[in-house]
Amino acid sequence: MFTAFLIKYAEIGIKGRNRYLFEDALVHQIKFSLKKCEGDFLIHKSQGRIYVEAQGDFDFEETVEHLQHVFGISGICPVVYVEDEGFEKLCDRVIRYLEEVYPQRNKTFKVHARRARKDYPKESMEINADLGEVILKAYPEMRVDVHEPDILLNVEIREKIYIYSETIPGPGGMPVGTGGKAMLLLSGGIDSPVAGYMIAKRGVKIDAVYFHAPPYTSDRARQKVVDLARIVSRYTGPIYLHVINFTDIQLYIYEKCPHEELTIIMRRYMMRIAEHIAKETGCLGLITGESIGQVASQTMNSLIATNEVCELPVYRPLIGFDKQEIVEVSEKIGTFETSIQPFEDCCTIFVAKHPVTKPNVNIIRRHEHNLDEKIDELVKTALETDELVIVD
Repeated sequence: MFTAFLIKYAEIGIKGRNRYLFEDALVHQIKFSLKKCEGDFLIHKSQGRIYVEAQGDFDFEETVEHLQHVFGISGICPVVYVEDEGFEKLCDRVIRYLEEVYPQRNKTFKVHARRARKDYPKESMEINADLGEVILKAYPEMRVDVHEPDILLNVEIREKIYIYSETIPGPGGMPVGTGGKAMLLLSGGIDSPVAGYMIAKRGVKIDAVYFHAPPYTSDRARQKVVDLARIVSRYTGPIYLHVINFTDIQLYIYEKCPHEELTIIMRRYMMRIAEHIAKETGCLGLITGESIGQVASQTMNSLIATNEVCELPVYRPLIGFDKQEIVEVSEKIGTFETSIQPFEDCCTIFVAKHPVTKPNVNIIRRHEHNLDEKIDELVKTALETDELVIVD
């Protein structure tokens, strides 16, 4: 029955003179997403609206699912459209629409007409009244309720006439790419994939870096991170995932530095390496899944110590979330079941028994001098052996 979708957006509508740039970016993202769907689609803008029109047979459920992964879309309205062949033809199509969509019609309704084409012979209020009268005559079991109707029947008079009554929620946010690019420190845990999703929802293109520590972490742990990146990429588009061999750096830190400071010093070198890659690839910041107080390396003092080595801003979208709130988002976006697979990453294996919770930056710097003999060479080797995985 449905052959097209009206795409609704929210924030984009308040962008003023730049709105067309965001609309164009949203159209681009929709086209990219629907390339993977069965069928061909015409995606176009018309008078402040974005439409997706099927050019032949298509899978309705599959198309909706893909549209629900496009940031910037607040609502997806399945529509039928008719050519303007007179008001009687419109009335006939509305009656047939209600018959097909609502087999049980013991419901309240309201007609909401919008006349974007001012040469149409009836004004919006007149269309509301006349269509309402036609519906009541055809279906006397229905009743009008202008405040809280069961069915809000929208009729938009444009080049064609669009009829719809359902709005399927979209993910909201801003189209990916409108907010620059940032580098996500991605692990196999619950938090970092959620952090990447939340920053991407603000229009930021995501690259990612994963620190691998073979043989202490297995290929299955690495594959788990690739799988997480693939799930997040449903929303973000392709992710360039940099896999860094961190084993020698970790072992050297383990050998030369106090064990209660292992996590902080390792984290500082991860941030240094991630920032180096970020700058080379045009990223404007780093993204982490840290939340204040969740673990020893995420106290305020610890965050100061890791921030200190970075020139780029570090974005922490989960900073005020508790664990349950993070879990709820991970379940919503589909990463939770993969995140809880029991494959350890490098951070959990090298964690100290009694990690420092209030590190002093000056002391941390002094202990890092224990690494001066080899650390620059090890970091250089890690960067030179960066394995790039394009995840889509």
